[in-house]
Amino acid sequence: MFLEIRLHGRGGQGIVTAAEMIAEAAIVEGFYAQSIPLFGAERRGAPVSASTRISESRIRRHSQVRQPQIVAICDPLLLYMKEVFDGVPDGAVLVVNHKQEPQLEGSRVALIDATGIAVGNGLVSAGWAILSTVIFGAISKVTGVISKGTVLKVIYSRWKGEVAEKNLRAAASGYDGVKTW
Repeated sequence: MFLEIRLHGRGGQGIVTAAEMIAEAAIVEGFYAQSIPLFGAERRGAPVSASTRISESRIRRHSQVRQPQIVAICDPLLLYMKEVFDGVPDGAVLVVNHKQEPQLEGSRVALIDATGIAVGNGLVSAGWAILSTVIFGAISKVTGVISKGTVLKVIYSRWKGEVAEKNLRAAASGYDGVKTW
């Protein structure tokens, strides 16, 4: 098994954190994993992407993911950017932060209202919904190799107290609430 995941979002949404947590969870599950961020100017709202690889054997590749089997699109406006779909093969799973299923040809869509879940759990900073734990939960479910228990374990290792509780609820909602077509 060799799984490549690419996440696209905006600075401040927690995209890089989500990619890191996916890799951490995969390692807890007994796999090899790596997380690779890619961003230009570090500012809130700028396009950001991050990649994660999960494998049963050592990962020798250390470049950005070019042909992901799973792509997370954390801002619906990014559905209109060509770069988001570069190298995405037919049959890839698109995890889309949206309330309604977008019309996307050649891919399976996994829908999650990550913004609604984040806001509902009080995960907002400077007016921006922090999507990291919701997207982490949704992608973990879609991989088929990361259990909900491991997702919650990784969240609990990063945060404590009330912040941990908010993120635990958000991650569980992402894991349980993602719908695949």
